[in-house]
Amino acid sequence: MTRRTDTGRRRFLGGLIAAGVIPRPTWADAGSPAYLAAGGRPDGSYLLCGIGADLSVRFELPLPARGHAAAAHPSRPQAVAFARRPGTFALVIDCASGRILSTLASPEGRHFYGHGAYSQAGDLLYTTENDFTTGTGRIGVWDVTAGYVRVGEIASGGIGPHDIRRLPGSDTLVVANGGIDTHPDSGRAKLNIPTMAPNLTYIEAERIVEQAALPKALHKNSIRHLAVGPQGEVALGMQWQGEEPVDALVGLHRRGSEITLFDAPAEAVDRMQGYIGSVACSADGATIAVTSPRGGMVQFYDTATMALTRSEALEDVCGIAPAAQGFTVTTGTGTLRCLRDTAGARASAALMWDNHLVAL
Repeated sequence: MTRRTDTGRRRFLGGLIAAGVIPRPTWADAGSPAYLAAGGRPDGSYLLCGIGADLSVRFELPLPARGHAAAAHPSRPQAVAFARRPGTFALVIDCASGRILSTLASPEGRHFYGHGAYSQAGDLLYTTENDFTTGTGRIGVWDVTAGYVRVGEIASGGIGPHDIRRLPGSDTLVVANGGIDTHPDSGRAKLNIPTMAPNLTYIEAERIVEQAALPKALHKNSIRHLAVGPQGEVALGMQWQGEEPVDALVGLHRRGSEITLFDAPAEAVDRMQGYIGSVACSADGATIAVTSPRGGMVQFYDTATMALTRSEALEDVCGIAPAAQGFTVTTGTGTLRCLRDTAGARASAALMWDNHLVAL
């Protein structure tokens, strides 16, 4: 179900088409959403939704299975909806018409990890993948202008690449290699915890140009999700695979330096239950916000002091993205909420929101 524009706009577009001038659709044609999120209904059906800055649902498009995250084209109203890992398909959807433009299938011996990123011009799509025959990470390369045809793949620089982002104003990619080996025959089982080695990998022109790793004592801290600040700083959320307590689950990286971990009291780290579900950076880069659905908690960190500043409890919270003021979050219980310093606007929907909220 999509919500269409008014009659005057349709007449205007019709006049352009009659004159032989066909405008390229933009996100305004899909209701000008501020976010994308996957969700599920109580009847077991699944959807990709566009959400406005006012927390209204601008469109609802059906998905054949549970989604994880989406990648939004930088200018056209197109989104790639990825299946929950270890998925082998992704759908390219025209969010203005609701039409499925293409179905991406991972090559034999690969599975997707649920995330992707477009190039700056939107002519290429990059997908995080697992080569489960060798246990190594790959980045699939798809030609958007040719109809999302796969044209190659490159090394991710590690094992288990999960999230991938593009640095602002460039085609430099940063990949979260979580370090965990998986295989479809084993479902979501983690096969190499004793030897895992997560890292951040930067890729330019399909070449690895920089890598950053955690201290050896934290090699079981799987780097899973990323957010990129306005100056290209990379915030990382981690998921602890060890049995003993961990000191930090959130970090920050600036190119040319080591990964720096944010400071928080031990009890605050414990509340996250070893699991960061999503991470977001404020528009000015001053605040990093992270969620834990297991802990039912949102935490806020100051990038100047590298310290925890605030926590807020919210049941089954996971999706998070920056808002004009504060951050917008989604929960598995159906809540959409804008979290601010003093109060929060709240809305509910008859949807159980999945892992991620993608800002447009």
